[in-house]
Amino acid sequence: MPEALALSAPRRATAVLGEASAAWFLVAPAGIALFLLLLGPSAALLALSFSDWELGAPTLAWIGFENYAELATDPVFRAALSNTLVYVRVVMPASIGLGLGVALLIESGTRLRAFFRAVYFLPVVSLLVAMATAWQYLLHPTIGPVNKLLAMVGIAPVNWLGSSDWVMVSLCMIGVWENLGFVVVLFLAGLTAIPADLYAAAETDGARSGLDRFRLVTWPLLGPTTLFVVTITAIRCLRVFDTVAALTRGGPNNASEVLLHMMYREGFSYFRIGYSAAITVVFLVIVLALMLVQTRLLDRQVHYG
Repeated sequence: MPEALALSAPRRATAVLGEASAAWFLVAPAGIALFLLLLGPSAALLALSFSDWELGAPTLAWIGFENYAELATDPVFRAALSNTLVYVRVVMPASIGLGLGVALLIESGTRLRAFFRAVYFLPVVSLLVAMATAWQYLLHPTIGPVNKLLAMVGIAPVNWLGSSDWVMVSLCMIGVWENLGFVVVLFLAGLTAIPADLYAAAETDGARSGLDRFRLVTWPLLGPTTLFVVTITAIRCLRVFDTVAALTRGGPNNASEVLLHMMYREGFSYFRIGYSAAITVVFLVIVLALMLVQTRLLDRQVHYG
C-alpha cells in the first residue's frame, strides 16, 4: 500500500503540471494579443512621452518630464482641456436626458416604433465627416437656414462656427445630435427588458400615474442600462475629434480646440511625437479617472436583476 501511494504521487504531480501547461498553452494566444494590441502600445506611448522624438527622426533623447512641464504652461493645452471638459459637461447630460425622454415616448407608442428608431439612429451610422458639409451649410452665417429662421423672428445672424463666443455652442449642439440616437437605442433595449407584469403590479399597488410607474419601476430597473449609457456617452464625448477636425480645426483662436485634435496636430502636423504622446497620456488619465468616479458613484445605486 505505501508503495502504491508513492507511485501515485508522481503521477498526480505530472497530471497537475500537464494541466498547468495546457492552461498556459490555451491562454497564450489571448495573452500575446493583449500585449501586442494594448499593453505593448501603452508602454511604448508612456515611454515616448518622456522623449523628444519627432516623426521620422532616426534618434531620440530622453528628456524626463519636460513634455509634461511644457503642457502645464501651454495655453493651447489649457484651452483644449477646458473645451473638452465643457463639451463633456454639456453634451453628456443633454444626450442622456433627451435620449431617455425620446426612448420613453417611442416605447409608449404603438405605431411607427421601427421608423422612429431608424430615424434617431441615423446620425450614429452616418459618416460624420460627410455630414459636416450639411452642418456647414445649415450654420452658414449668410445663407444658412438656421440664421434665416432667426432673421424671421428678428434675431441678428450668428457666426456659429466662426465666432469664439458661439463655436463651442455649435459643436455641443452637433454633439447632442450625434449621440442622441445611440443613447435612445440603448435605453430602448433597457425598456424592452422590463417585464410588463411589474407595471401591472405597481398599478395594482396604487401607482396609477405614469410618473409613479416611472419612479417606482422603470428608473430602478434601468440602473444597469443607465450606468452603461453614462460610461459610454462620457467616453464618446471625451474623444470628440471628427467634428472639430471637419468643421473648425480648433479655431477661431483655439476656441474650439480639444485634446484629441491637439494631440493629432502636434503629432502629425508638427511631428512632435513625444509631446503628442504626453497629451495622450494625460487624456487617458482623465478618462480612467472619470470612469472610476462614475462607476463608484453610480454602481452603488444600480439594482442588478
